[in-house]
Amino acid sequence: MQNQNVVILLTDFSKQMKKTNIVFLGSKPIGYECFNYLISQKEKLNLNILGLLTQSRKEFGNAHDLTALAADHNIPLISSLEELPECDILYSVQYHQILKAHHIAKARQIAINLHMAPLPEYRGSNQFSFAILDGKKEFGTTIHQIDPRIDHGAILFAKRFPIPENCWVNDLYQTTFSESLSLFRETLEKIVTGNYEPMPQDALTPKYGTSLHFRSEMSQIKVIDLTWDKDQIEKHIRASAMPGFEPPYCIIGGQRVYFTTKWQ
Repeated sequence: MQNQNVVILLTDFSKQMKKTNIVFLGSKPIGYECFNYLISQKEKLNLNILGLLTQSRKEFGNAHDLTALAADHNIPLISSLEELPECDILYSVQYHQILKAHHIAKARQIAINLHMAPLPEYRGSNQFSFAILDGKKEFGTTIHQIDPRIDHGAILFAKRFPIPENCWVNDLYQTTFSESLSLFRETLEKIVTGNYEPMPQDALTPKYGTSLHFRSEMSQIKVIDLTWDKDQIEKHIRASAMPGFEPPYCIIGGQRVYFTTKWQ
């Protein structure tokens, strides 16, 4: 039998793999940074970004314009939740609307949300303020599966970190922003490949408790009652004095008297 030369062809298997179709929903600076990182990983993770659904937020300026970022990379804009295409992964980061069951069903693999707070403790809005008011020593950020209830789905990944003593709401926000972006980057490949084990929030509720807060509650937090003791007054000021928003205040003679800091 004659010897035959065996030729082994080495191919780039990443090019043969089926692409993962992903739709991104997001806004605010954290949404921009996560979307930017997602775009940077397209080739490495074999992603096909089908579109972006966002909300125009002029207060964040051109530096965090998701629409312009999508245009720079030829990523289509999606006009509304009702126009969501079918995809493998639906990823939400600070998107302003609640997804209903038929929206979630558009994701064949999973629909997930990056929530800038620990779960199950702080579902909903303004979680930084309530953590300070509650005197918490620990905070966190969470990536969880989306279900029809607000910030209720099973936890996929999470980070926790200490809250410094006498922390102000903006400081807690900035720390959570940094930790949230790190969590997004560290787990993106695992989410794409399905390398996660969902943990139902109910399993953690006995240890951590749970709460659900709404954006409208901030108007109550900002009102300072001068009959409170000084510690309670200070806590409410630290929890509600956020740059770019109405400061906390008390009512004197029917007029609002604002508490401001050096950066306001």
